[in-house]
Amino acid sequence: MYPYLRMFKELFKFRNAPALPILGNHISHHRCWPQDIDPWRELNNGRTLTLYDLGRIPLGQRTGLHKVLKRNAWGMTVAGASTRYRRRVRLFDRVEMHSRCIGWDDRFIYMEQSMWKDGDCTSHMLLRSAITSKSGIVAPMQVLKLLGQTTQSPALPDWVQAWIAADAERPWPPRTS
Repeated sequence: MYPYLRMFKELFKFRNAPALPILGNHISHHRCWPQDIDPWRELNNGRTLTLYDLGRIPLGQRTGLHKVLKRNAWGMTVAGASTRYRRRVRLFDRVEMHSRCIGWDDRFIYMEQSMWKDGDCTSHMLLRSAITSKSGIVAPMQVLKLLGQTTQSPALPDWVQAWIAADAERPWPPRTS
């Protein structure tokens, strides 16, 4: 089940936090609870992605994105992700999460998130997100204009551009045999 109580706690916790620019870094803290673990008593890889939601959602609140989405009856969806896992997060460990937008192109917004424990990065995720309307994908430049932000994206890092290019080569739909 989705951790709605934790999500509402994060939104409540950061309701009065200072606004962030679109490229601002949102820092949050999370604990690995029994419902987050796998049979090896460590943070489940799927639950890691859910916990990353708990960093992105308040980030959207602090940048004003949630208001723009609501006002225009738009949604936001994950359109791709790549996660690197490097250190274990065990039961009751506390992690610090960094969530930030790193840029955009004509269709997608790119974000990176990382979890840290005792000064070591436990995981890092690159995420591609799309703003959606009944008509399809909304151009990020249109969203940024409504946010009062610059529509010019910073140059995406080389490793992000390489991921975008590699993903463009991936067959869709995937082969089933």
